[in-house]
Amino acid sequence: MTDMITKRNALLAQRVIRGLKSRNMTGYYAATREEALKLALNLIPEGSSVTMGGCMSAREIGLTDALKAGSYNFIDRDNYADKRAAMLAAYDADFFISSANAMTEDGVIVNIDGNSNRVSAIAQGPRKVLIIAGMNKVCRDTDSALKRARNVAAPINAQRFGLSTPCARTGSCMDCKSPDTICCQFLITRYSRHQDRIHVILVNDSLGY
Repeated sequence: MTDMITKRNALLAQRVIRGLKSRNMTGYYAATREEALKLALNLIPEGSSVTMGGCMSAREIGLTDALKAGSYNFIDRDNYADKRAAMLAAYDADFFISSANAMTEDGVIVNIDGNSNRVSAIAQGPRKVLIIAGMNKVCRDTDSALKRARNVAAPINAQRFGLSTPCARTGSCMDCKSPDTICCQFLITRYSRHQDRIHVILVNDSLGY
Protein backbone atom coordinates (compact mmCIF):
# COMPACT_ATOMS: atom_id res chain seq x y z
CA MET A 1 0.00 0.00 0.00
CA THR A 2 1.48 3.35 -1.04
CA ASP A 3 2.34 6.10 1.42
CA MET A 4 -0.31 8.38 -0.09
CA ILE A 5 -3.07 5.79 0.34
CA THR A 6 -1.91 5.14 3.90
CA LYS A 7 -2.00 8.87 4.65
CA ARG A 8 -5.46 9.21 3.14
CA ASN A 9 -6.74 6.21 5.13
CA ALA A 10 -5.34 7.56 8.39
CA LEU A 11 -7.08 10.89 7.87
CA LEU A 12 -10.37 9.34 6.75
CA ALA A 13 -10.31 6.91 9.67
CA GLN A 14 -10.21 9.82 12.12
CA ARG A 15 -13.35 11.22 10.48
CA VAL A 16 -15.09 7.85 10.84
CA ILE A 17 -13.95 7.55 14.46
CA ARG A 18 -15.42 10.98 15.26
CA GLY A 19 -18.66 9.88 13.62
CA LEU A 20 -18.73 6.70 15.68
CA LYS A 21 -18.15 8.69 18.87
CA SER A 22 -21.09 10.94 18.03
CA ARG A 23 -23.19 7.76 17.74
CA ASN A 24 -22.11 6.39 21.15
CA MET A 25 -19.69 3.87 19.61
CA THR A 26 -15.91 3.66 19.96
CA GLY A 27 -13.52 3.57 17.03
CA TYR A 28 -9.82 2.75 16.67
CA TYR A 29 -7.40 2.88 13.77
CA ALA A 30 -4.77 0.23 13.07
CA ALA A 31 -2.04 0.94 10.52
CA THR A 32 -1.39 -2.79 9.98
CA ARG A 33 -3.10 -6.15 10.42
CA GLU A 34 -0.70 -6.94 13.26
CA GLU A 35 -1.66 -3.73 15.04
CA ALA A 36 -5.34 -4.55 14.53
CA LEU A 37 -4.85 -7.98 16.11
CA LYS A 38 -3.08 -6.47 19.11
CA LEU A 39 -5.87 -3.90 19.55
CA ALA A 40 -8.56 -6.57 19.36
CA LEU A 41 -6.89 -8.82 21.93
CA ASN A 42 -6.39 -5.85 24.27
CA LEU A 43 -10.14 -5.26 24.14
CA ILE A 44 -11.07 -8.88 24.92
CA PRO A 45 -10.11 -9.98 28.46
CA GLU A 46 -8.89 -13.55 28.85
CA GLY A 47 -11.66 -15.83 30.06
CA SER A 48 -14.30 -14.01 28.02
CA SER A 49 -16.87 -15.96 26.06
CA VAL A 50 -16.44 -15.00 22.41
CA THR A 51 -18.21 -15.92 19.20
CA MET A 52 -18.60 -14.56 15.70
CA GLY A 53 -20.44 -14.81 12.44
CA GLY A 54 -18.60 -15.75 9.27
CA CYS A 55 -16.17 -12.87 9.69
CA MET A 56 -13.46 -13.04 7.03
CA SER A 57 -11.82 -9.85 8.30
CA ALA A 58 -11.23 -11.40 11.74
CA ARG A 59 -9.66 -14.41 10.07
CA GLU A 60 -7.46 -12.25 7.88
CA ILE A 61 -5.90 -10.33 10.78
CA GLY A 62 -5.33 -13.59 12.71
CA LEU A 63 -7.95 -12.96 15.38
CA THR A 64 -9.87 -16.19 14.88
CA ASP A 65 -6.75 -18.33 15.33
CA ALA A 66 -5.64 -16.26 18.34
CA LEU A 67 -8.99 -16.75 20.08
CA LYS A 68 -8.94 -20.49 19.42
CA ALA A 69 -5.40 -20.79 20.77
CA GLY A 70 -5.82 -18.39 23.71
CA SER A 71 -7.44 -18.49 27.11
CA TYR A 72 -10.94 -17.70 25.90
CA ASN A 73 -14.25 -19.53 25.84
CA PHE A 74 -14.45 -19.42 22.05
CA ILE A 75 -17.83 -20.60 20.80
CA ASP A 76 -16.82 -22.03 17.43
CA ARG A 77 -19.95 -22.78 15.46
CA ASP A 78 -17.89 -24.96 13.09
CA ASN A 79 -17.53 -27.41 15.99
CA TYR A 80 -21.26 -27.52 16.74
CA ALA A 81 -23.35 -30.28 15.20
CA ASP A 82 -26.36 -28.13 16.03
CA LYS A 83 -25.65 -24.83 14.27
CA ARG A 84 -28.78 -23.26 15.78
CA ALA A 85 -27.43 -23.93 19.28
CA ALA A 86 -24.18 -22.18 18.38
CA MET A 87 -26.04 -19.20 16.98
CA LEU A 88 -28.25 -18.93 20.07
CA ALA A 89 -25.20 -19.12 22.34
CA ALA A 90 -23.95 -15.92 20.74
CA TYR A 91 -26.71 -13.87 22.37
CA ASP A 92 -25.33 -14.51 25.85
CA ALA A 93 -21.64 -14.13 24.92
CA ASP A 94 -19.36 -11.48 26.33
CA PHE A 95 -18.11 -10.56 22.86
CA PHE A 96 -19.52 -10.95 19.36
CA ILE A 97 -16.97 -10.45 16.57
CA SER A 98 -18.17 -9.23 13.20
CA SER A 99 -17.22 -7.09 10.28
CA ALA A 100 -19.32 -4.61 8.33
CA ASN A 101 -20.51 -4.92 4.78
CA ALA A 102 -20.05 -1.16 4.59
CA MET A 103 -19.64 1.94 6.76
CA THR A 104 -20.19 5.60 6.16
CA GLU A 105 -17.67 8.36 6.70
CA ASP A 106 -19.80 9.65 9.59
CA GLY A 107 -19.98 6.34 11.42
CA VAL A 108 -23.12 4.51 10.25
CA ILE A 109 -22.61 0.73 9.99
CA VAL A 110 -24.44 -1.29 7.31
CA ASN A 111 -24.87 -5.07 7.29
CA ILE A 112 -26.95 -7.48 5.22
CA ASP A 113 -27.63 -11.05 6.35
CA GLY A 114 -29.24 -14.22 5.12
CA ASN A 115 -29.77 -16.29 8.28
CA SER A 116 -29.87 -13.03 10.27
CA ASN A 117 -27.90 -14.41 13.22
CA ARG A 118 -25.17 -11.85 12.61
CA VAL A 119 -27.33 -8.74 12.31
CA SER A 120 -29.52 -9.78 15.24
CA ALA A 121 -26.47 -10.27 17.48
CA ILE A 122 -25.09 -6.88 16.50
CA ALA A 123 -28.42 -5.28 17.33
CA GLN A 124 -29.05 -7.01 20.67
CA GLY A 125 -27.76 -9.76 22.93
CA PRO A 126 -23.98 -10.03 23.36
CA ARG A 127 -22.54 -7.72 25.99
CA LYS A 128 -20.07 -6.21 23.56
CA VAL A 129 -19.69 -6.16 19.78
CA LEU A 130 -16.29 -5.82 18.13
CA ILE A 131 -16.30 -4.96 14.45
CA ILE A 132 -13.17 -5.40 12.33
CA ALA A 133 -13.35 -3.43 9.09
CA GLY A 134 -10.83 -2.66 6.39
CA MET A 135 -10.81 0.85 5.00
CA ASN A 136 -12.18 -0.62 1.76
CA LYS A 137 -15.56 -0.78 3.53
CA VAL A 138 -15.83 3.01 4.08
CA CYS A 139 -18.32 4.79 1.81
CA ARG A 140 -19.44 8.39 1.48
CA ASP A 141 -22.98 8.03 2.85
CA THR A 142 -25.68 5.52 3.76
CA ASP A 143 -26.95 5.24 0.19
CA SER A 144 -23.52 4.38 -1.16
CA ALA A 145 -22.93 2.01 1.78
CA LEU A 146 -26.13 0.12 0.98
CA LYS A 147 -25.11 -0.05 -2.68
CA ARG A 148 -21.73 -1.44 -1.71
CA ALA A 149 -23.31 -4.04 0.56
CA ARG A 150 -25.71 -5.17 -2.17
CA ASN A 151 -23.45 -4.93 -5.22
CA VAL A 152 -20.03 -5.86 -3.82
CA ALA A 153 -20.34 -7.84 -0.58
CA ALA A 154 -23.50 -9.82 -1.38
CA PRO A 155 -22.49 -11.13 -4.84
CA ILE A 156 -19.03 -12.17 -3.62
CA ASN A 157 -20.47 -13.94 -0.56
CA ALA A 158 -23.11 -15.66 -2.71
CA GLN A 159 -20.31 -16.94 -4.95
CA ARG A 160 -18.22 -17.94 -1.92
CA PHE A 161 -21.06 -20.05 -0.53
CA GLY A 162 -21.91 -21.53 -3.93
CA LEU A 163 -25.43 -20.10 -3.91
CA SER A 164 -27.72 -19.99 -6.91
CA THR A 165 -28.64 -16.31 -6.91
CA PRO A 166 -28.80 -13.88 -9.84
CA CYS A 167 -26.03 -11.78 -8.28
CA ALA A 168 -23.73 -14.81 -8.14
CA ARG A 169 -24.12 -15.09 -11.90
CA THR A 170 -24.10 -11.40 -12.84
CA GLY A 171 -21.87 -9.89 -10.15
CA SER A 172 -24.39 -7.26 -9.09
CA CYS A 173 -27.64 -7.06 -7.17
CA MET A 174 -30.79 -7.98 -9.10
CA ASP A 175 -33.11 -7.30 -6.13
CA CYS A 176 -34.07 -10.97 -6.26
CA LYS A 177 -36.40 -13.11 -4.20
CA SER A 178 -34.39 -16.25 -4.82
CA PRO A 179 -34.69 -19.00 -2.18
CA ASP A 180 -30.90 -18.69 -1.85
CA THR A 181 -30.87 -14.91 -1.34
CA ILE A 182 -28.58 -13.67 1.41
CA CYS A 183 -30.18 -10.22 1.37
CA CYS A 184 -32.93 -11.12 3.84
CA GLN A 185 -32.33 -8.65 6.65
CA PHE A 186 -30.74 -5.20 6.44
CA LEU A 187 -29.29 -3.64 9.60
CA ILE A 188 -28.33 0.04 9.68
CA THR A 189 -26.61 0.83 12.98
CA ARG A 190 -26.80 4.60 13.32
CA TYR A 191 -26.56 4.84 17.12
CA SER A 192 -25.81 2.60 20.08
CA ARG A 193 -28.04 3.22 23.07
CA HIS A 194 -25.65 1.28 25.30
CA GLN A 195 -22.39 3.04 26.15
CA ASP A 196 -19.20 1.02 25.52
CA ARG A 197 -21.01 -1.81 23.72
CA ILE A 198 -19.96 -1.41 20.08
CA HIS A 199 -16.28 -1.05 19.23
CA VAL A 200 -14.92 -0.71 15.69
CA ILE A 201 -11.32 -1.32 14.59
CA LEU A 202 -10.61 0.30 11.23
CA VAL A 203 -7.67 -1.32 9.48
CA ASN A 204 -5.41 0.28 6.90
CA ASP A 205 -5.94 -2.62 4.52
CA SER A 206 -8.45 -4.22 2.19
CA LEU A 207 -10.20 -6.87 4.29
CA GLY A 208 -13.16 -9.12 3.62
CA TYR A 209 -15.64 -8.40 0.87
